[in-house]
Amino acid sequence: MMDWAYLFEISLTGIAGGGLYALAALAFVMVYKATRVVNIAIGELLMVGAYLFFTFASMFALPLWLAIPAAVLGTGLLGAVIERTMIRPLLGEPPISVFMVTVGLASVLVGLVEMIWTADQRRLPDFMPTQPIMVGDAFLAPKVFWGAVIAVVFIAAVLVVFRFWRGGVALRATASDQAAAYSVGINVPRVFSLAWVASAMLAAISGIIVGSIGGISSSMGVFGLSVLVVVIVGGLDSVLGALVGGILIGLIEALAGAYLGGEYKLLATFIVLVAVLLVRPYGLFGTHEIERL
Repeated sequence: MMDWAYLFEISLTGIAGGGLYALAALAFVMVYKATRVVNIAIGELLMVGAYLFFTFASMFALPLWLAIPAAVLGTGLLGAVIERTMIRPLLGEPPISVFMVTVGLASVLVGLVEMIWTADQRRLPDFMPTQPIMVGDAFLAPKVFWGAVIAVVFIAAVLVVFRFWRGGVALRATASDQAAAYSVGINVPRVFSLAWVASAMLAAISGIIVGSIGGISSSMGVFGLSVLVVVIVGGLDSVLGALVGGILIGLIEALAGAYLGGEYKLLATFIVLVAVLLVRPYGLFGTHEIERL
């Protein structure tokens, strides 16, 4: 007999976890919309953000209110360096060239993290409330709940900023038509940098939240694999797709983990990915445009 209370509890956990996927997927979509670059290293940028927070908070003993923005800004600076030194020189080259650069970048970042911090798992300082969260009779882990709340706040802030801020308008114009953006005086290369910096900062926030829930290690980039599934399911260039895809994949992972076992979580998400690609190769909300790499 179905235990509806348990199903409700698992669904809440899945939706909350999906909020974190949505935040990281938003970072991915931001770069793709502006530059048409599939950044396969988004999980590793997320990992770097978490390690920078660990360094500032635990090794340099900075207060949390200073360590968190320092880690986010540091990762944003890294995003700017990557865009300026690795991505911009490849403008106009075949998409597969830029894609392979991000694949190599992922391996380089993992190697750097293991050289600097070793491959041992670390624990981040607690910065979220620890009181149990009850929704009716359902229990929700406090870190998962507050992590989802933080993710929702940042997602809303990003949507508002890029709707009304001048830089956000330039980014949306560049995403729609680069030639037209050039013709009206928008500095498109600067928009590319803005997209990479904002994306890296969002990834850092995701990494800090994910790391505070499950700890950090050099294998954190695996989280990016699920984020990649989210954006492909939702649509590579769709902000709405990132949000819906994040919630959907989070829910499916939680249900598969609870009813089939933890080893089936990734299998379930990839089954969903294949099913979506068979029906809508451009994702649930993506542009009807397919480019083969």
